[in-house]
Amino acid sequence: MEQILKLNHVKKYYGDSSGLITKAVNGISFEVEQQEFVAIMGSSGSGKTTLLNCMATIDSVTSGSITIGSKDITTLNENEIADFRRNELGFIFQDFNLLDTLTLEENIALSLVINKEKPDKIDHLVEDLAKKLGIENSLKKFPYEVSGGQKQRCACARALINNPKIIFADEPTGALDSKSARMLLETMATMNQELHSTILMVTHDAFSASFCQRVMFLKDGKIFSEIYKGEKSRKEFFNEILDVLTLLGGDVDLVK
Repeated sequence: MEQILKLNHVKKYYGDSSGLITKAVNGISFEVEQQEFVAIMGSSGSGKTTLLNCMATIDSVTSGSITIGSKDITTLNENEIADFRRNELGFIFQDFNLLDTLTLEENIALSLVINKEKPDKIDHLVEDLAKKLGIENSLKKFPYEVSGGQKQRCACARALINNPKIIFADEPTGALDSKSARMLLETMATMNQELHSTILMVTHDAFSASFCQRVMFLKDGKIFSEIYKGEKSRKEFFNEILDVLTLLGGDVDLVK
């Protein structure tokens, strides 16, 4: 498999006027291959959100390198980062960030319109992706006219539309009830398994993490442990995640 993401000894430190240094990310290295579905877990203050922001080009690193595809994003200037984020990355947010004044079709197509793709190509890509995610009959509706599940699939389609190298999901089930959370996670699993998407998800939730193939646990800005699903059932993997979280401690959600 092709390597999609590589972190090499990444550090992110913060300082204040008193000279106190906070080591939010403290020398993390790992790789993610194409079509992996990876979760990063850890309690508040473990560094997982800071790490995600660095990988997603939202924040810069103090030292180390982050390579996505063939590009070391830590060497890009602001304009290059903006172009790279728009063209090569996908995002699934906790509240989905759909624009209520646009239809589902327009929400999905927005980045293609910004990139000045041809209308025929946009129509084809949107219709094809909507069909694969089961929302082809809702494309002309506005977000307030559809169910929560349809909004979720729209957000997933928007993340996929540019065929990104990797999709970052930041606590995507954090504001959802258990039924909606399961629906979203099943959609993400479909994106990974059938549409060959590479997904990296930050989560507090063991249930969400159990849908992934690999889980990394952060503590004090470093990787504390790492486990793989392999041939285990999702229930077995869930229980293994719980075991590590018990050792890890902190404010993580053991049950959804």
